[in-house]
Amino acid sequence: MGSLFRSEEMTLCQLFLQSEAAYACVSELGELGLVQFRDLNPDVNAFQRKFVNEVRRCDEMERKLRYLEKEIRRDGIPMLEIPGECPEAPQPREMIDLEATFEKLENELREVNQNAEALKRNYLELTELKHILRKTQVFFDEHEGGANTTESMTRALISDDPNKHMGQVQLGFRDKQESLEFLPCFVAGVILRERIPAFERMLWRACRGNVFLRQAEIDTPLEDPSSSDQVYKSVFIIFFQGDQLKTRVKKICEGFRATLYPCPEAPADRREMAMGVMTRIEDLNTVLGQTQDHRHRVLVAAAKNIKNWFVKVRKIKAIYHTLNLFNLDVTQKCLIAECWVPALDLETIQLALRRGTERSGSSVPPILNRMETAEDPPTYNRTNKFTFAFQNLIYAYGVATYREVNPAPYTIITFPFLFAVMFGDLGHGALMAAFGFWMCYKEKPLQAKKIDSEIWNIFFGGRYIILLMGLFSMYTGLIYNDIFSKSLNIFGSSWRNNYNNETLVANKLLQLNPDSNDYLQYPYPFGIDPVWQLAESNKIIFMNAYKMKISIIIGVFHMLFGVCMSLWNHIYFKRRISIYVEFIPQIMFLTLLFFYMVLLMFIKWTTYGPTPGHLGDPEMIKTSGYCAPSILITFINMMLFKTDPNTRPLCDDVMFAGQMGLQKFFVIVALLCVPVMLFGKPYFIMREQKQRAESQPLQSTEAAENGAAGGATHEPSHAHDHEDISEVFIHQAIHTIEYVLGSVSHTASYLRLWALSLAHAQLAEVAWNMLLRKGLMSMGFQGGIFLYVVFAGWAAISVSILVLMEGLSAFLHTLRLHWVEFQSKFYAGEGYLFQPFSFEVILDSAGQGEE
Repeated sequence: MGSLFRSEEMTLCQLFLQSEAAYACVSELGELGLVQFRDLNPDVNAFQRKFVNEVRRCDEMERKLRYLEKEIRRDGIPMLEIPGECPEAPQPREMIDLEATFEKLENELREVNQNAEALKRNYLELTELKHILRKTQVFFDEHEGGANTTESMTRALISDDPNKHMGQVQLGFRDKQESLEFLPCFVAGVILRERIPAFERMLWRACRGNVFLRQAEIDTPLEDPSSSDQVYKSVFIIFFQGDQLKTRVKKICEGFRATLYPCPEAPADRREMAMGVMTRIEDLNTVLGQTQDHRHRVLVAAAKNIKNWFVKVRKIKAIYHTLNLFNLDVTQKCLIAECWVPALDLETIQLALRRGTERSGSSVPPILNRMETAEDPPTYNRTNKFTFAFQNLIYAYGVATYREVNPAPYTIITFPFLFAVMFGDLGHGALMAAFGFWMCYKEKPLQAKKIDSEIWNIFFGGRYIILLMGLFSMYTGLIYNDIFSKSLNIFGSSWRNNYNNETLVANKLLQLNPDSNDYLQYPYPFGIDPVWQLAESNKIIFMNAYKMKISIIIGVFHMLFGVCMSLWNHIYFKRRISIYVEFIPQIMFLTLLFFYMVLLMFIKWTTYGPTPGHLGDPEMIKTSGYCAPSILITFINMMLFKTDPNTRPLCDDVMFAGQMGLQKFFVIVALLCVPVMLFGKPYFIMREQKQRAESQPLQSTEAAENGAAGGATHEPSHAHDHEDISEVFIHQAIHTIEYVLGSVSHTASYLRLWALSLAHAQLAEVAWNMLLRKGLMSMGFQGGIFLYVVFAGWAAISVSILVLMEGLSAFLHTLRLHWVEFQSKFYAGEGYLFQPFSFEVILDSAGQGEE
């Protein structure tokens, strides 16, 4: 648990590996995931490193695997998940077998695809020709009265009834006799259906109306062999006269990418060709089926192992990429690496290195030496699936400085609690807790789905935060006695209604008097009395006073806890001066002013009540007033050294004897803490530097007396020391001003707890009164239908606005209170994250990239 409260102790190590054992040792370290290697070749280009060829080979294998995966996904073949543990990284000699396997699969699949594409193209051509023969036969059968088909078509073209036919473009002859002397030619083909209108217009304009076009749609879609898309086409036949028009028509067909096919004039020839086409189509169907079966078998065999292959290739690539960070010694037989490792895991790392050496068959054991360094180590906090989300909230502000106090374990409690203070509602909290519980309960199935949605991943990553926020909101909802803006009367109200119903209906501004028989003189056992939900005139006044004081109390205790965390840092880093001139003045300043204000709230709650007689002594009626002085006015007068008499009748000027003198003492001491925070640390640093400067000449003289003659000595220069002192003065001034002013602004900032709680309660009440209440008041059969519709609207508003939007708002405000008001008291966040070489992390990131 030490790593949870403070980051792990890290050490810099130097690692010596034999060249033949380096691969296996790095593989074992990747499985362990506890070593962060440093780049010892920062000035060497990535293409000039020792293992760049191996990395390129891995890239090529990845490319082939991605091609196989794309083909598998296109056919909808399920890829088997890796059962049990992930496969280990293969040995370097196995790369050749993997490369050969992938090369064979790729070549075989490409050859099959090429053959299948050629067969599909041939099949498409035959299918189009089949449709041309059928459709043109219909065209010609409409005009069977002529001597031959072409002649009958000519007669149709020059007939007196142009509406009898579908052609938009007709041949122009001077008379019928001339048309019979010059019989027209024709071409037939297939074109995309959406190009027909433009195709007709171009024929008309280019041929000046001297062509005749008939077209018919092909009902069934055809498969494009290149893209495998379904396309719709139409058959057309064009009649024209002369070679010049023939050339022009063919160019237009070529421009519109229409496919022309031979079409015999004689019906017998067309029938014979159609029979041949059908025979060839049947043969092609058989060959295509066999080709697809063979392709499917190849892909199914690849799908069984492709996940394993991806893991193996990525592990090999990661190992060689890591080996490129190492240095070679002069003998070229040893690899040298530097790495950050957790001190507690040195033995585990040694065992992993030993296993790698045994796997490689090397007789020389690896050497792992600890190194001394002035460099700041990385920050490493061990987490599990529960603490991971809370730790990420801290890292979003900044990675902790090495061995700095980790706020995450305290955030596990304070974050959902502060959220719940703003979001307190038993009903809405139950909805949020149910959603969080569902995600936690279905954790493994939801993780296995790997849903590719950023919003969902954010929700799922914070599932335990959502669960705790919902549970804490249910608790604060019970304290507020608030469930969907209504209350629960579990223990019975402590107030008595002495009015009849007519009086209550006629006078909505009636108030219950606590100084009478209306109040039973004992509080509601748990939370707020449900009668306050019925108080229309002063409910908000009462709830505001209650929640405002609660917010200040929580905020002051939260900030005091943050200042106490700084003491833990000072003690661990042995900053004795900071304890005296930073922590003690800070805690005194915050305690004497703001914690004293909190004490006044508790004194007021425990000392004053609805009547003076509650104090226990009847004589107190003569000496004590009915009401206490305002805490806000008292605090303002305390800071201004003012004494204003209380203008309200029967109200006390002070809460206890000696209050005025004690307050003046507190303010004076708090003000004296400011110069201590401002000048204390620079003063002690200057004194220490002066002592070192005085001792340095004495040491130099002793060294000169004991050393050899002729040794040169140098006067100590204090220019850098003065520069450091100026930086210390500036830093301390900024820090002091920020703390003093921040103590006021941060205390006021916690009032957001009250403000958002009030807003949430009012929105819930508006949603209830404007929607569900009207639905519940409706009567009859129509009222049931109206209630059904109104409840749907109320439920949608409750989930979308009151749970999602208000929940997001409260979450962001809670995040700000932790980052600014709490963590600024002790958390520097100037470190950098420990990023070990881990196969698990690499494979997860690669899997997310594929998604």
